[in-house]
Amino acid sequence: MPNLIAHTGRILLITAPADAEIPLITQLRRHGHTLLVATSGAQALELAASEAPDLILLNLPIPGTGGADLLAALHAQPQLRQIPAIVVTSTPDQQRLLRAFAAGAMDYIDGSCPPEELLARTQVHLRLKLTRDRLAQVARERQQLVDLVAHDLKNPLASVLFACEMLALPDAAPERVPRYLRIIEDSAREALGHIRSYLEGQSRPADGEAPPADACAYLDDTLRWLAARYEAQLEANGMQLDVEAPADACVAVGADVLRQICENLVSNALKYARDGGELRLYAVPGADGAWRLVVEDRGPGIPEDFRQRLFKPFQRVNGDDPAAPASSGLGLALARQTVANAGGRLWYEDREGGGARFLLELPRADCNERCARPQTP
Repeated sequence: MPNLIAHTGRILLITAPADAEIPLITQLRRHGHTLLVATSGAQALELAASEAPDLILLNLPIPGTGGADLLAALHAQPQLRQIPAIVVTSTPDQQRLLRAFAAGAMDYIDGSCPPEELLARTQVHLRLKLTRDRLAQVARERQQLVDLVAHDLKNPLASVLFACEMLALPDAAPERVPRYLRIIEDSAREALGHIRSYLEGQSRPADGEAPPADACAYLDDTLRWLAARYEAQLEANGMQLDVEAPADACVAVGADVLRQICENLVSNALKYARDGGELRLYAVPGADGAWRLVVEDRGPGIPEDFRQRLFKPFQRVNGDDPAAPASSGLGLALARQTVANAGGRLWYEDREGGGARFLLELPRADCNERCARPQTP
């Protein structure tokens, strides 16, 4: 992580007009820092809000501007509260400094010390701020990974649980037992595959290899796989599954990625469209030579007032819905981001006659022999 922490930053220097060219400015610029100079309180507030500095240096005194009042005004803005502010003054006054600390100043530097010491002390505070920023970024990335892992493991684990529940029924049909056992095995392997993929991703350097440019998948293979995996669950919930795609429909995305995208859409239908009685997945030619996959059901659809939030993380149509505890609200957000990364689009439309209709459009690929057809479970 230390190698990923920046060594230079953006510094806002608030100083009197007569001091706008003090030696510290030259020193900081010489060391590669970006200097933003404000010579009034109003200019300082404007620059701080628009330029997002990493550090604020308040060179006192500034005629007509109270240092403590300016610091209080800066820290009154939520986006500026985490930016460290350092008071620099050659005429320290204890009461003024105490007021500055009370208003949010982090430290005081004697402005009469040599320029080299001023530079060193400023850079220490800047490095601390940049290190905190990097740690916060790492924490966010870790949480995003946890959310991603939890979400992607949820579908295969739900399939395992469903198959176990079916096998535990006293009237479980013997001829269906192999089918349920196959669902358990394939789902467990899928979950392990996700874990292996995440661990390998964490072991790669930050600038690791990009996804293969020649990734591809046949839509009819994916739809047959979905039917084999989810048909029993859909039947158990009173839903009939209908899938159809041309044999040559091939898209420029990996088979595993395409499966995950489609699983998110199918699992949503399982949660929210059970009363509709049907789920259709079919492929047709899309715009600009792309292939379009349509996923539609006869459920309640998406309320008009929720559609702007439909593809945002952690959003659920109805938090009081019985299906809500089984939903993280991440599926559609992850699906749209994955589709966008592959150069495609994912959007929603109302289905004529009632229900939801999701449309997934992905670039066409010339698969030929380079795109292996996977085994259907």
